Amino acid sequence: MFGLRRAITTGILILTCTLPAESQDQEEVDFRTPTQAVEEQFLFLRKGIQAEYFSREVGQDWDQMVFWPHGATRPTHLVGCIEEVLDCLSGTCGESFVVGDKLIPSVQVIDLQTRAVTTLVRGMTICDGIRTTPWGTVIATEEDFVSDTGAVYEILNPLTTDEFTILERGSGGAPARIVDQTGRDASDHIIKRTAFPVIRYEGFLVHETGVVIAGDEERPGSYEPGDTDGGAVYKFIPTTLYDPATGQIASLDQSPLIAGTTYVLQVSCRDDLQQFGQGCEIGNGAWIPLIPTGASEVSVDEGETRIGREAANAAGATAYYRPEDLHRDPMFSDPDQPDAVRFCFAVTGNHAGSNYGEVQCAIDQDVTTATGTTGEIVVNRFIEGGPEFSQPDNLAFQPITGVLFVVEDNGTSQGNSDVWACLPDGADDDIKSDGCVRLLKIADGSAESTGFLFTPDGTEAYFAIQHSADGNMPLVDDFRTDDLIRLSGFRVRPMKYDFGVRTMYRLERQAYRYFGFGAENQIE
Repeated sequence: MFGLRRAITTGILILTCTLPAESQDQEEVDFRTPTQAVEEQFLFLRKGIQAEYFSREVGQDWDQMVFWPHGATRPTHLVGCIEEVLDCLSGTCGESFVVGDKLIPSVQVIDLQTRAVTTLVRGMTICDGIRTTPWGTVIATEEDFVSDTGAVYEILNPLTTDEFTILERGSGGAPARIVDQTGRDASDHIIKRTAFPVIRYEGFLVHETGVVIAGDEERPGSYEPGDTDGGAVYKFIPTTLYDPATGQIASLDQSPLIAGTTYVLQVSCRDDLQQFGQGCEIGNGAWIPLIPTGASEVSVDEGETRIGREAANAAGATAYYRPEDLHRDPMFSDPDQPDAVRFCFAVTGNHAGSNYGEVQCAIDQDVTTATGTTGEIVVNRFIEGGPEFSQPDNLAFQPITGVLFVVEDNGTSQGNSDVWACLPDGADDDIKSDGCVRLLKIADGSAESTGFLFTPDGTEAYFAIQHSADGNMPLVDDFRTDDLIRLSGFRVRPMKYDFGVRTMYRLERQAYRYFGFGAENQIE
């Protein structure tokens, strides 16, 4: 049985359905079993969508993933992040590498034909965001909420037979020490990009010129002093922009990410100047230099230099409640602004605090520049959460249709994690999604859905179920595992989105019924 809840003020339609009572409260028990059918993973799954286990051997807390090679219509591999805190599985795991030392996996690769899972990188802490680049590398980032030293790593060839271990991550902007399985220096294969700010990375986009836009997954008041801002949105512009016509790079020293300048988003409440502060979360904005002119560093406790969150706060960056995933809208184009891009990012919020989160979208007029001019970027709310659709986390634009799929970051206190499908903004008067429906709800109340990713043709999607209680399953390579699910059956075709227009017409024509006044204009 479906219920209808319409938000007249926002133009968003949320379709919900009555679900079994056991979806409300789930005890944290060992849910997974080796003989479990894939259908047992769901409380709800839309008719016409088929689910299968693609792998039950990916590392525990497999999260975001990306297809390899970059831009391929028929990719050969998946490369994914393991969102786990750094730990030692065997050996001494000291500062000096000893053959046999084994840290938890951080980046894994899956062959799409054989489904074999191999570990590529060990030694990151809470690997979360991962993307490929037009110049032929993989970017993996850390959402380090333990030591707050989240970094960016660039990998030259994810299909190498070597395995790399990060022995020393390096505090702040210091370099990392990375070796291969024999203990040999591996900086020619994987390197920490120290030009980037130190933040809690999750979602980010990599533009074809090498520009990177990323969010800092931080909530307000979560570090000293207690009255602190949430996470900001950052823009890294390389010193030398990448020219896609040059093709793929042969070595990491050819990457555009070697050096650059970082800016932060500052939203204004005016149209002619940067009047910023609390209350100015949407509207005209500008990219402000992260480090003010003439300053070379930002000092924090114990004399450590950290160019990241503290610098953003000092620069007056706009803060959000945990900016998580962030993606470029592949359907957006503006003939009047050929260098403009639209990107959307999830602001997760806190369900228990009645802050249900939202998805914000921004149009950056020229992604390769940051002038500090009011209005060079415009930010607005696209989807607002509620008790049913709560705590948006991962995002995925479906190719061809532009439908935005939103994965909830729900724990046991909020219920089982859902995935929602949200229409683009149609030809109506607002700038919001024209409506969202639930695609699926997972059955394990101790788990979370993560890393939703569509195939290039949009007909299939992959996502992981991060099980927090799975003691019944065997270890693989001395480490716990999770389930990677493949969904198929999506019908993909270009659509005319007139849903919002039809809703507006109905409200206009039946104004007496809904508002108590007539539909016609009485002024001649």
